[in-house]
Amino acid sequence: MTETTPYDADRARFTRQALSRLVLCDHAADVADGATGLVATGLVATENDPDTGPGGRVSQAFQLIELAERALASAVIYERERGSSWAEIAQYLGISPAEAEERFTANLDSWATAFDVPYRLDDTGRKRIPQLPTAAYDPAWACDRLDTWARNRLILVNDERPVSSGLVKSVPEQEFPSTTP
Repeated sequence: MTETTPYDADRARFTRQALSRLVLCDHAADVADGATGLVATGLVATENDPDTGPGGRVSQAFQLIELAERALASAVIYERERGSSWAEIAQYLGISPAEAEERFTANLDSWATAFDVPYRLDDTGRKRIPQLPTAAYDPAWACDRLDTWARNRLILVNDERPVSSGLVKSVPEQEFPSTTP
């Protein structure tokens, strides 16, 4: 199924490297928000701990691990898109290049395939499910979300577009209308 998507033009503005960086930023923001939720739950609303039930905080901490694993896979995809070798990636993982490649090949294959086959059908065969992560599928939304996220949380950020301004464009910006007011 190689049908076009409503977001193809937005996606075409960016290189695959830039799209993978958006996905990494999006996943990193999810990790930060998850950690903030665990901290805020523990510090601000400790009186609500009994409502969580036994093991509830473990569940939240485990979810952070899952979010961090997703961010790690996104970081590897980004690094491969920007030309990093398996040896360069593996040195930071403390494993061999062959182990790094084996661990993340499925993620890279899914990433590459999603550009060729943007949708899969759901179990009913009627609903199309996007295969790219949301930040790569709809980069205009991701840029707006992540720029706002960074401006609201990062001290001393004076850039109106702190995340999206440095992304590598596939064509000059002036050829596309701005998506932000």
